[in-house]
Amino acid sequence: MTVIVTGSSGLLGHHVAEAFVAAGHDVLGVDLAPPPRAGWRHVSADLTDLGLVLQIVRDAEAVVHVAAIPRPTGRAAAEVFRTNMAAAYNVVEAAALSGAARFIYASSFSVLGYPFAQKLTPPAYLPIDQNHPIGAQDAYGLSKWLGEEIVEAAVRRGAFSAVSLRMPWIQTPESFFHTVGPRRRTQDAGWDLWGYLDARDAADAFLKALAWQGEEHLRTFISAADTYSETLTADLLKSAFPSVPVKQPLEGYASVIDNSYARETLGFEPRHSWRAYSSN
Repeated sequence: MTVIVTGSSGLLGHHVAEAFVAAGHDVLGVDLAPPPRAGWRHVSADLTDLGLVLQIVRDAEAVVHVAAIPRPTGRAAAEVFRTNMAAAYNVVEAAALSGAARFIYASSFSVLGYPFAQKLTPPAYLPIDQNHPIGAQDAYGLSKWLGEEIVEAAVRRGAFSAVSLRMPWIQTPESFFHTVGPRRRTQDAGWDLWGYLDARDAADAFLKALAWQGEEHLRTFISAADTYSETLTADLLKSAFPSVPVKQPLEGYASVIDNSYARETLGFEPRHSWRAYSSN
């Protein structure tokens, strides 16, 4: 298939583009930054410009929208919201007008409000599943939630079928100990839900989303099978969320983000854990 991947030069995006190329697809990456390595066609474009996006996305059979400002820190909240929303609308609209059959959206577990909300509240229950209430407050989490709603509106009008993947912190063996290492020993780690996802597993989920046989809009959380913590999950919950109902046993270092729905619908199964990474 001819597949557009936005944000193809970023940490997640280049893993997704590589996976699609390896699977035999014709990939056009779209990013303001140059690609980290050769392997797919690339174009530099500002996705907040609808005219440019319409020109780039035309004739695509599938569109994968990964591009976004990835957190509400270091930039004004209004810029994060404006950029992410304009890009989401433009890419969805261009995909609809191009006749793309499948749209895949890189959403985030931040639709729950974690970890950036100004007024953080404990989960309604654990583990998190597709029925958990939305709790976005900050500019980034809100942009991801409303991005899903833009996708939903296009599906509602029959433009394409779609999958939104709600992911926690994307990591690689090279990034994990530098980025997660210092944070996982802080009290704020609970507001990450101690969640992470290996970029290779994330890319595999995007491939599975392309192969999904559904006809509407599938929204699902995906996660590594374990937490990023060195502490047993039961002990983490006793300390951080002692009053939150736990709906099923979470043994060992089990993730508090449930992959069951992604497994049932997409056949997604995480294969990588930080516990096999080398710290050197």
